Amino acid sequence: MLGEILTAIVTPFKHDGSLDLDRFRALASHLVANGSDGLVVTGTTGESPTLSDDERFALYEAAVDEIGDRATVIAGTGTYSTEHSVHLTARAHELGVDGFLVVTPYYSKPPARGIVEHFRAIAEVSDRPIVAYNIPGRVVLNLETETLARLGEIATVRAVKQANDDLEQARRIVQLGLELYAGDDDLVLPFLELGGRGGICVHTHVVGPRVKELVERFRAGDVEGARVLDRELGPSIDLLRVVVNPIAIKCALNLLGHEVGGLRLPLVEADDAERDAVRGCLERLGLLQPAATV
Repeated sequence: MLGEILTAIVTPFKHDGSLDLDRFRALASHLVANGSDGLVVTGTTGESPTLSDDERFALYEAAVDEIGDRATVIAGTGTYSTEHSVHLTARAHELGVDGFLVVTPYYSKPPARGIVEHFRAIAEVSDRPIVAYNIPGRVVLNLETETLARLGEIATVRAVKQANDDLEQARRIVQLGLELYAGDDDLVLPFLELGGRGGICVHTHVVGPRVKELVERFRAGDVEGARVLDRELGPSIDLLRVVVNPIAIKCALNLLGHEVGGLRLPLVEADDAERDAVRGCLERLGLLQPAATV
């Protein structure tokens, strides 16, 4: 539908904190050339809470123009406001994106029936697929299997990004006929083994070709080869655990020369200890030479 490996792309900023669309375009092309079947634009990794609507729309337009003929563009349009989410989704549809990532409404803690109506209202403004994003660690509540089943009755809700390591629930998502995407990067292989489609990932900013190879090996029946690759990718998971996303991945990209800039408050740049830890992970992955010792 939307691809197997989707990267939740960071949003590059200039030194003055403004949007850097040139760097965004360059990074988008790089990711598509290095394992990504598509990009999620203005997800959590893209610092969506601190972007204006006009900035979001500029990013969607740039992504569609830059990589829309080679890869899918999925707009992160879910917020805690149904009205705002509908507005973002309708405009993203007009700009030509291929689908939408819609997170569980956060902070308000609505009951299940409110969540279903939230998704139903969003679905009414586009015929393109919606990926429901279940991330209890950030929104407090878990989308229970019964709620996911009700969401699956909405024609355009076609997939779930599951940032939850409950393998039984993941199996039920597949049984419901919804496409299952790993929402945590260390779940890609476990979810593939349950019948999942792939992952919406962050580590693919730096290890995209290897993650793509992992999926290809698994699909070809080389499960052991996929498991070997999964173990080799361990440092990329450690990298993401250094400090909250997207601080670590932006630090890694800058160390690798992609120059994606800093972050918008309340996020802050990696400190010296965190930067050293990120560098160590990149060295273990063979992406940077070990720093010279004096």
